[in-house]
Amino acid sequence: MPLPRRFHAAVIAFAALLVTTTGPQAEAQNPVPPAGCIGPASAIWITITANGLRSGNGLLAITLYEDNSRKFLAHHGAFYVGFVQADAGATRACVFLPRSGVYAIALYHDENANQKFDRTMIGFPAEGYGFSNNPATLVGLPSFRSVRLNVARTGLATRIQMKYP
Repeated sequence: MPLPRRFHAAVIAFAALLVTTTGPQAEAQNPVPPAGCIGPASAIWITITANGLRSGNGLLAITLYEDNSRKFLAHHGAFYVGFVQADAGATRACVFLPRSGVYAIALYHDENANQKFDRTMIGFPAEGYGFSNNPATLVGLPSFRSVRLNVARTGLATRIQMKYP
Protein backbone atom coordinates (compact mmCIF):
# COMPACT_ATOMS: atom_id res chain seq x y z
CA MET A 1 0.00 0.00 0.00
CA PRO A 2 1.59 3.33 -1.01
CA LEU A 3 2.24 5.94 1.67
CA PRO A 4 0.12 9.11 1.64
CA ARG A 5 1.87 12.04 -0.01
CA ARG A 6 1.72 14.08 3.18
CA PHE A 7 3.56 11.35 5.10
CA HIS A 8 6.16 11.03 2.33
CA ALA A 9 6.73 14.81 2.36
CA ALA A 10 7.07 14.78 6.16
CA VAL A 11 9.71 12.02 5.99
CA ILE A 12 11.70 13.95 3.38
CA ALA A 13 11.51 17.16 5.45
CA PHE A 14 12.63 15.31 8.58
CA ALA A 15 15.57 13.71 6.72
CA ALA A 16 16.62 17.13 5.40
CA LEU A 17 16.45 18.53 8.93
CA LEU A 18 18.68 15.70 10.21
CA VAL A 19 21.25 16.30 7.48
CA THR A 20 21.46 20.03 8.21
CA THR A 21 21.67 19.63 12.00
CA THR A 22 23.98 16.62 12.22
CA GLY A 23 26.06 16.87 9.06
CA PRO A 24 29.47 18.45 8.49
CA GLN A 25 28.12 21.99 8.81
CA ALA A 26 26.77 21.33 12.30
CA GLU A 27 30.09 19.75 13.33
CA ALA A 28 31.96 22.86 12.14
CA GLN A 29 29.61 25.10 14.13
CA ASN A 30 29.68 22.94 17.28
CA PRO A 31 32.94 20.97 17.19
CA VAL A 32 33.60 18.42 19.90
CA PRO A 33 36.98 18.64 21.65
CA PRO A 34 39.32 15.68 21.19
CA ALA A 35 39.49 13.22 24.05
CA GLY A 36 42.08 14.09 26.66
CA CYS A 37 42.01 17.90 26.42
CA ILE A 38 43.77 19.41 29.42
CA GLY A 39 42.89 22.46 31.46
CA PRO A 40 39.59 23.75 32.81
CA ALA A 41 36.89 22.66 30.34
CA SER A 42 35.47 25.38 28.10
CA ALA A 43 33.98 25.83 24.64
CA ILE A 44 37.36 26.99 23.24
CA TRP A 45 40.38 24.77 22.71
CA ILE A 46 43.49 24.55 20.57
CA THR A 47 45.49 21.55 19.41
CA ILE A 48 49.24 21.95 19.85
CA THR A 49 51.74 19.68 18.11
CA ALA A 50 55.29 19.83 19.41
CA ASN A 51 57.67 18.57 16.72
CA GLY A 52 61.25 17.43 17.18
CA LEU A 53 61.16 15.85 20.65
CA ARG A 54 64.39 13.91 20.96
CA SER A 55 62.92 11.21 23.21
CA GLY A 56 59.73 9.93 24.76
CA ASN A 57 61.13 10.37 28.26
CA GLY A 58 59.25 12.51 30.74
CA LEU A 59 56.64 15.13 30.03
CA LEU A 60 55.86 17.96 27.67
CA ALA A 61 55.00 21.07 29.68
CA ILE A 62 52.51 23.46 28.08
CA THR A 63 52.46 26.98 29.46
CA LEU A 64 49.82 29.49 28.38
CA TYR A 65 50.05 33.23 28.77
CA GLU A 66 47.31 35.78 28.27
CA ASP A 67 47.87 38.81 26.04
CA ASN A 68 50.02 40.70 28.55
CA SER A 69 53.70 41.27 27.78
CA ARG A 70 54.54 41.92 31.46
CA LYS A 71 53.46 38.41 32.43
CA PHE A 72 55.17 36.58 29.57
CA LEU A 73 57.86 34.26 31.01
CA ALA A 74 57.58 36.05 34.38
CA HIS A 75 57.59 34.06 37.61
CA HIS A 76 53.93 33.09 38.20
CA GLY A 77 52.97 34.99 35.02
CA ALA A 78 51.28 32.07 33.25
CA PHE A 79 47.58 31.52 33.71
CA TYR A 80 47.88 27.80 32.96
CA VAL A 81 50.59 25.14 33.04
CA GLY A 82 49.75 21.58 32.03
CA PHE A 83 51.72 18.42 31.37
CA VAL A 84 51.23 15.56 28.92
CA GLN A 85 53.29 12.44 28.34
CA ALA A 86 56.12 13.13 25.87
CA ASP A 87 56.35 11.08 22.68
CA ALA A 88 59.57 10.90 20.68
CA GLY A 89 59.36 12.89 17.45
CA ALA A 90 56.03 14.64 17.96
CA THR A 91 53.67 15.11 20.88
CA ARG A 92 50.14 16.34 20.33
CA ALA A 93 47.94 17.89 23.00
CA CYS A 94 44.60 19.61 23.16
CA VAL A 95 44.32 22.51 25.62
CA PHE A 96 41.17 24.30 26.74
CA LEU A 97 41.30 28.10 26.73
CA PRO A 98 39.03 30.38 28.78
CA ARG A 99 37.87 32.26 25.66
CA SER A 100 38.94 33.15 22.15
CA GLY A 101 41.65 35.80 21.99
CA VAL A 102 45.39 36.31 21.82
CA TYR A 103 47.70 34.00 23.76
CA ALA A 104 51.37 33.04 23.94
CA ILE A 105 52.45 29.41 24.26
CA ALA A 106 55.73 28.20 25.71
CA LEU A 107 56.67 24.51 25.78
CA TYR A 108 59.48 22.59 27.38
CA HIS A 109 60.44 18.93 27.27
CA ASP A 110 60.69 17.94 30.92
CA GLU A 111 62.73 14.80 30.25
CA ASN A 112 63.34 14.06 33.93
CA ALA A 113 59.64 14.73 34.81
CA ASN A 114 60.47 16.99 37.76
CA GLN A 115 57.96 19.59 36.50
CA LYS A 116 60.63 22.30 36.42
CA PHE A 117 62.45 23.92 33.52
CA ASP A 118 66.01 22.86 34.28
CA ARG A 119 68.94 25.14 33.50
CA THR A 120 72.70 24.67 33.43
CA MET A 121 74.89 26.15 36.16
CA ILE A 122 75.40 29.29 34.07
CA GLY A 123 71.67 29.72 33.39
CA PHE A 124 71.26 28.29 29.88
CA PRO A 125 68.38 25.89 29.18
CA ALA A 126 69.16 22.25 29.94
CA GLU A 127 65.93 20.93 28.37
CA GLY A 128 64.22 21.33 25.01
CA TYR A 129 61.84 24.27 24.54
CA GLY A 130 59.66 25.95 21.94
CA PHE A 131 57.30 28.89 21.49
CA SER A 132 54.20 29.68 19.47
CA ASN A 133 55.05 31.05 16.01
CA ASN A 134 58.53 29.42 16.25
CA PRO A 135 60.56 32.63 16.70
CA ALA A 136 64.35 32.65 16.49
CA THR A 137 65.96 32.18 19.92
CA LEU A 138 69.67 32.09 19.10
CA VAL A 139 70.56 35.27 20.97
CA GLY A 140 68.05 35.07 23.82
CA LEU A 141 64.42 34.76 24.71
CA PRO A 142 61.86 35.74 22.08
CA SER A 143 59.89 38.95 22.34
CA PHE A 144 56.29 38.73 23.43
CA ARG A 145 55.24 40.26 20.12
CA SER A 146 56.90 37.39 18.20
CA VAL A 147 55.00 34.65 20.06
CA ARG A 148 51.49 36.16 20.16
CA LEU A 149 48.95 33.77 18.65
CA ASN A 150 45.39 34.79 17.79
CA VAL A 151 42.93 32.02 18.64
CA ALA A 152 39.83 33.46 16.97
CA ARG A 153 37.71 30.31 17.26
CA THR A 154 37.73 26.87 18.76
CA GLY A 155 39.43 23.87 17.22
CA LEU A 156 42.44 25.65 15.71
CA ALA A 157 45.81 23.90 15.54
CA THR A 158 49.39 25.11 15.82
CA ARG A 159 52.79 23.45 15.42
CA ILE A 160 55.78 24.30 17.56
CA GLN A 161 59.30 23.17 16.72
CA MET A 162 61.27 22.11 19.77
CA LYS A 163 64.88 23.30 20.18
CA TYR A 164 67.51 21.63 22.31
CA PRO A 165 70.69 23.07 23.82
